[in-house]
Amino acid sequence: MGKQLNIITKIHKQTPREYLGRMLDDKINCMIKAKEFEYDFWDGDRKYGYGGHKYDGRWEVIAKDFIQQYDLKDGCKILDVGCGKGFLLYEFKKLLPNCQIIGFDVSKYSLENAKKEVKDLLFNHKAQDIYPFGDDEFDFVFSINTLHNLRIYEFKNAIKEIERVGKNKYVLVEGYRNEAELFNLECWALTCESFFRPDEWIWLYNEYGYTGDYEFIYFE
Repeated sequence: MGKQLNIITKIHKQTPREYLGRMLDDKINCMIKAKEFEYDFWDGDRKYGYGGHKYDGRWEVIAKDFIQQYDLKDGCKILDVGCGKGFLLYEFKKLLPNCQIIGFDVSKYSLENAKKEVKDLLFNHKAQDIYPFGDDEFDFVFSINTLHNLRIYEFKNAIKEIERVGKNKYVLVEGYRNEAELFNLECWALTCESFFRPDEWIWLYNEYGYTGDYEFIYFE
């Protein structure tokens, strides 16, 4: 398998979170609403998700890190599994103007409200369904904060498809290393279906034949 990286963690840690406050704020109904992955999750009240998912340029440094890590060249082909509003794909396109970018997401709302520069390159699709692409079609395939929202049998399908269509692969999911982080994760997570420790995630990657890189974010 690939390497454990530390790319997204630096922006994940910039956001303050009140774990217990979310747990006590009608969380069951908030989870139900968040799992629709529509307006409330992206741009509604913070208790339902992002609390306003706006472009602020923070993903530029992430795109630069990926370009360096995978030696991506202008003209390469990139796929985002769970692209949301396409902010990271937009940064790739700025830095590599001739790259071919494609993204998909389960949320019709996020696609309708995607960054206008990349909106036409995104489509509606589930991460666990067969991807309409050939083997090794992409130079880089990534998935950030998406696959833990799948049930384990759906996760298996998704990770196998990412492995199939990508030459270089990177996946980030939520995890926990101790009881305190598990408590915080259970308080904060609205859409997560799979809760695992890092060694369990790695076991699953190996079990399903994933050879790419990976990262975990924690709720400390």
